[in-house]
Amino acid sequence: MEKGLIEKTGKSLNHWIGIVHKAKLEKHKIIIDYLKSEHGFTYGFANFVALKARKADAASISDTDLVKNQYTGKENLKPIYEKLLSKLEVLGNDVTKAAKKDSVSIVRKKQFALIKPATKTRIDLGLKLKGKPTTDRLENSGPFGSMCTHRVRLTDLADIDNELVSWLQEAYQKAG
Repeated sequence: MEKGLIEKTGKSLNHWIGIVHKAKLEKHKIIIDYLKSEHGFTYGFANFVALKARKADAASISDTDLVKNQYTGKENLKPIYEKLLSKLEVLGNDVTKAAKKDSVSIVRKKQFALIKPATKTRIDLGLKLKGKPTTDRLENSGPFGSMCTHRVRLTDLADIDNELVSWLQEAYQKAG
């Protein structure tokens, strides 16, 4: 988006953030409307600049804070998240995690798992296991859509068992 912004407007993201700050605009929609009406922006570029100016995009927030925010009011799920991470980190030294506003992607060469606190009592673990049949426990991806092929609902530390670890290992292997 940043490269496209420069190509479209001839000005850098920092220039446009400065324009927004100089205009003393703080609300997201007001910034978008201003950039569209006063500077001829499309919605996509206006939204991009508004998020960056307000530091409201995921990239402007540390991974630690993103995860903390995900589990605010769902603190009982944090031990499940941490145990999942401990199982994922031993799969290989090429495993990385990328926190987003509502989930954490687990990546090798490509994403192979997604951890999302879905409710106050459940984490949804998305897995990329193309071609693997679903079961009562290893469900269709559901709300993850094409990001994952399967979903496992986790409500207790005991849900992270040998069967689940074998699915994590399989997804990791397929992502390499």
